[in-house]
Amino acid sequence: MLPILVLLALPIILILYVQKHKPKHARNLRPPGPPGLPFIGNFHQFDAKYPHIYLQSLSKQYGPILSMKLGFRPVVVISSANVVKEIMKSHDLAFSGRPTLVGMQRMSYNGLDIALTSYNDRWREMRKVSNLHLFSAKQVQFFRPLREDEVSMMIKKISRDASLSRVTNLSQIVNTAVTNTVCRLTLAKSSKDEGFARRTKELFDDVQGALVAFCVEDYFPLLGWIDKISGTREKLEQTFRKLDSFYQELIEEHLDKNRPKAMEGDILDILLGLMRDGSSSIATMDHIKAILMNILIAGTDANITLTIWAMTILMKNPIPMKKVQTEIRNLGKKDLIDENEIASLPYLRAVIKEVLRLFPPAPLLAPRETLQECTVNGYEIQPKTLVYINAWAIGRDPEVWKDAEEFVPERFLNSEIDVKGHDPELIPFGIGRRGCPGMMMAMAMAELALANLLYAFDWELPPGMKDEDLDFDVEPGLAMPKKNPLCLLAKPVQF
Repeated sequence: MLPILVLLALPIILILYVQKHKPKHARNLRPPGPPGLPFIGNFHQFDAKYPHIYLQSLSKQYGPILSMKLGFRPVVVISSANVVKEIMKSHDLAFSGRPTLVGMQRMSYNGLDIALTSYNDRWREMRKVSNLHLFSAKQVQFFRPLREDEVSMMIKKISRDASLSRVTNLSQIVNTAVTNTVCRLTLAKSSKDEGFARRTKELFDDVQGALVAFCVEDYFPLLGWIDKISGTREKLEQTFRKLDSFYQELIEEHLDKNRPKAMEGDILDILLGLMRDGSSSIATMDHIKAILMNILIAGTDANITLTIWAMTILMKNPIPMKKVQTEIRNLGKKDLIDENEIASLPYLRAVIKEVLRLFPPAPLLAPRETLQECTVNGYEIQPKTLVYINAWAIGRDPEVWKDAEEFVPERFLNSEIDVKGHDPELIPFGIGRRGCPGMMMAMAMAELALANLLYAFDWELPPGMKDEDLDFDVEPGLAMPKKNPLCLLAKPVQF
């Protein structure tokens, strides 16, 4: 009997021995992470209000690459510049997918856009169109007069407040200037049409909510019926119908033979021309509408967030504030700092990089999904894994940044690190193939707006407000807008 048991046990013993002595790199190792519960995984632990901060705290416990389960969906979170560097060098293609999340799919016309569709031949064509026709250096320069016009109007509005010693709601004024700029270069529309302005703001808010809406189907595919019963799907459909109607009206205006001359050469006009030409992947009106969603939502959010956080941080740091104002004002007396002069303002650019390090507009970047199996940092990552890259945590990593929590623009003065997606330490606009194609346009607007705000005015806190009252509260969610409006007193500078 004993010999028979030994013979039966021998294969098991051999398998265990081989597994134990298998080289580490050859094992199918899952990254470490918090233990979850059956069926729901780590949903009971996940902080949806401030996910970037929660995931940063987990990375301190489990390491720079960690794994979780959200329902049936495997998730990997990356919080290290070194891991990002490895991905950029060896696995950029594997990490170039996008998850098919219900809200994102619906708002992007089932993945007909550039930002939210997964990596494939059609996406490559769309990206090429974007680089050549929408956001090329030539196109950014073409829209320069429009940006300068909006910034000039913004400065005049603040000057009116200043002349009456009235507190300026800077959040509101910057929001209007940025939204006007994006709508003018995209649609030849502005907030001078008050009805359009109100409708646009309400619609943008609804779409932003839809893009991050929690749908049960995303994590429990067989329970998608719950989204229908709860009304989630109907709410998404209502937002989509409003969005589609909005786009259709704008397209019909652009197709009208008697349209205003201002519509010639705007982005919608370019897209319609590409569709008529038939030589690109923009084949239908739905393609055009999906791309408009990318530009209108992403284009406004990033600029508003960057400008308001920059002014908030500078108000808390009077020495860098004085230094950057002195640099700009050394250009001499001007009605407006123009874009040609920005290149001669290295400290201003260092301030902007430092703001983006501390307050990236999308702290977790846009979610990715792995297209194939790969090994990263010694761990095996399976296909169809949802990936979050925590730009917030990377920007505040003490192993990369000295005095990581401090605002020190000087760190960038003698540094070649940039925000273009090539340096893994600073990735506010993403990395690799999936980096933001509109980055140059966004930076041009943010640099121009901030340069003129700092040039034209000295800024003070409103009467009765103390320095410690200046808050850094953030709106809950996947983005990082300032929760409370930034209200300041502007003092015109006398040259």
